[in-house]
Amino acid sequence: MYFSQFGTDHGRLVVFFHGAPGASEEARVFDEAARQQDLTIICFDRFSLDISIKGEAYYQHLAKSIEGVASGRPVDFIGFSIGAFVAIQTCRYMAGGVKHLHLVSAAAPLDAGNYVDAMAGKAVFYLAKHFPALFLVLSYWQGLLAFLFPSALFRLIFANTAGADKLLAKEQGFRTSMSKVLRTCFVGRVLGYIRDVDAYVQPWQATLSEITVNTSIWHGSEDNWSPAAMADYLQSAIPGCTSKKIFNGLSHYSCLYQAAGELCNRSAGA
Repeated sequence: MYFSQFGTDHGRLVVFFHGAPGASEEARVFDEAARQQDLTIICFDRFSLDISIKGEAYYQHLAKSIEGVASGRPVDFIGFSIGAFVAIQTCRYMAGGVKHLHLVSAAAPLDAGNYVDAMAGKAVFYLAKHFPALFLVLSYWQGLLAFLFPSALFRLIFANTAGADKLLAKEQGFRTSMSKVLRTCFVGRVLGYIRDVDAYVQPWQATLSEITVNTSIWHGSEDNWSPAAMADYLQSAIPGCTSKKIFNGLSHYSCLYQAAGELCNRSAGA
């Protein structure tokens, strides 16, 4: 399976799981710090994976792909947003190969509490869970926007930003980067995006009891994509959780950008 690589070529291996919507380009946020800390950051283009691979077979396939690249080396996982959900599920098939699991702006299971009304993407999740055909139509419409007017899709998705994400969304560099991410996600890979969201909205809180790997949570206090209450729940539900850091005033993407350097330091120190 194709992956993007950042940082150095032969450093300690870290696997980044991008969000949904998202793309491998999101991992570029770690590039500079990873070079300084001699880390190799890889991010699989999982939305391009054969759409017939679903359910547990999907996580097993990701685990085997990671093991193939790692070749016995220790691996850290960083899961961002819904990518944190995929990282958690993939961990279950790594047979002790993950040394540290970092969950950044992580989306908790919807079956664990009444979170959806506080989520900026609540309409998307509601459609995915209750009206999958309409969710399919919406996703293809977003794909058309991403192809023809990527900046318009950016404005639509980031219309309800909170905390420091408001300032981040005004930065031209971020706008350009995220418009590219959205285009990559929705143009030619929309069914892979749909697979992740469909899986996320199903019940999965029972799987958290299997996560005994050393786990750290990184979250923004003002996150309205993955409300901060989700971080509290994940801390209580994951047996291997040893730390939780809340960044005051930060939201979803601003948390990722703020935590990137510290995450690299932690992985290098490990």
